[in-house]
Amino acid sequence: MSDHLDRRGFVTLAGILTTGIVMPPKATAAADEPVKKIAVVPASQIHDAREALDGLARDIMRRSGIPGMAVAIVADSKVAFARGYGVRRAGEPSPVDPDTVFQLASLSKSIAATVVARQVDAGLVTWDTPIVAHLPWFQLADPWVGQHVTIADMFSHRSGLPDHGGDDLEDIGFDRRTILERLRLLPLQRFRDNYAYTNFGITAAAEAAASASGKDWAGLSEEVLYAPLGLSSTSSRFADFERRTNRVVGHVRTGDVYEARLQRNPDAQSPAGGVSASVNDLARWMIMVLGTGNLDGRQFISQKALLPAVSVQSVSQRSASADVLPRFYGYGFGVGADSAGRLEWSHSGAFGLGAATRYVMIPATGIGIAVLTNAAPCGAAEAIAASLVDYIDMGRVSRDWLALFAPLLKPLTAPVGDLVGKTALANPAPAAPLASYAGTYANPYFGGLTIDIGGDHLQLKIGPKSLSYPLRHWQGDVFAISPVSENELYGSLSSVTFRHADGHAATDLTIDYLNQGGAGRFIRA
Repeated sequence: MSDHLDRRGFVTLAGILTTGIVMPPKATAAADEPVKKIAVVPASQIHDAREALDGLARDIMRRSGIPGMAVAIVADSKVAFARGYGVRRAGEPSPVDPDTVFQLASLSKSIAATVVARQVDAGLVTWDTPIVAHLPWFQLADPWVGQHVTIADMFSHRSGLPDHGGDDLEDIGFDRRTILERLRLLPLQRFRDNYAYTNFGITAAAEAAASASGKDWAGLSEEVLYAPLGLSSTSSRFADFERRTNRVVGHVRTGDVYEARLQRNPDAQSPAGGVSASVNDLARWMIMVLGTGNLDGRQFISQKALLPAVSVQSVSQRSASADVLPRFYGYGFGVGADSAGRLEWSHSGAFGLGAATRYVMIPATGIGIAVLTNAAPCGAAEAIAASLVDYIDMGRVSRDWLALFAPLLKPLTAPVGDLVGKTALANPAPAAPLASYAGTYANPYFGGLTIDIGGDHLQLKIGPKSLSYPLRHWQGDVFAISPVSENELYGSLSSVTFRHADGHAATDLTIDYLNQGGAGRFIRA
């Protein structure tokens, strides 16, 4: 969700509340000395936040219905609080604790940026290295842009790729390399003049850094970041997450309860959404970032490499009115301000199939907050984080944050498709003979699909794994399909419209839920 409320990793919803912006301090001659705190939060307010957290967490869990959550607060380069709430799987007794592993969704982007910063320090890449320098096969629709787009462009979402370009290919089962190769088929907006959130843009940049290092991305992340930092439960491989004995499962809301149904496998976009970790591990990572790369007295990442990532690089959303600030983005980090006007680094993450996460760091105070949940986004993670920031800023909660965030996030879990909410006609125009629709159809972006006859109905098979969906007759040459994936949640209902020529076999079909930008038309092969 993304910062405009998509389903793959929405960024800094706290931008809605932005009241000011403070730029990070400039690096001095002692470039690797940790930035000193310039604002002191009374110890009583941190104590009050910790004391209030249990009641706050239990209240928000009760009101939202989410099964499990873990929360951590770091202050003064230490873990001030880490606790689990609820259960790993609804209906089972295994409790969440601070070492329970969650899928982080788009918090992965910030972590990936610190992996790349390590490689910048190693001299293997710079933020301004072109993608093609290490992925010579990489192309975009405009050849010039494809030759010049950099790691920085991708990590700040300013490449010109359309919003969430490539996510639909992942939904139907394509692997990372195939998706990156097909980005060249997507229309581009103006290069470096438009912010559009792209999981596979960041993935391309991360792949370039991995290639420069002679390693795969998951292996590189483990070698240069997770292991040296002591993040023993952190991984960028879904298989590692599945093997953990102390891990959550994802939940989706069904009626008034959350149920575990499908478990999201984000390996294709691992750098952008595939990290899994415990809240204890995430707290240790936040301490390193808040120390501008310094952890346990060791300069783990130089300020020179890290500072660009946590500084403003793009305007992610322009001001809606004269009294509202825009939102900003660095390299994988949301950059804004808290309610006191202090610089804030943040990111949210979400899987429609069952994860919602949030971190907030306020570098002037040395305080960081992380909230991980095992349910589809409903505003709970954002509400906990915003409430804790309130305690840090003013010693009290300023408003009911869940009441604010819940309706804003509701669209994230809504079903999609042009037939949602519509009732089939009692006496629809008849379909043509089923045999006239059967066959193989092709699309340059999505590849091929087949329409088979299964008894008295049509069956659509699409993608490299031949995902199979029955087609229900709707009206004439229009059929209905109910896809289920990360971006098409339960209850989705989309039209599949065939065209015939002179009463013969169908010549083409259009799938509405894949037709963003007119890309959903398949021609009979």
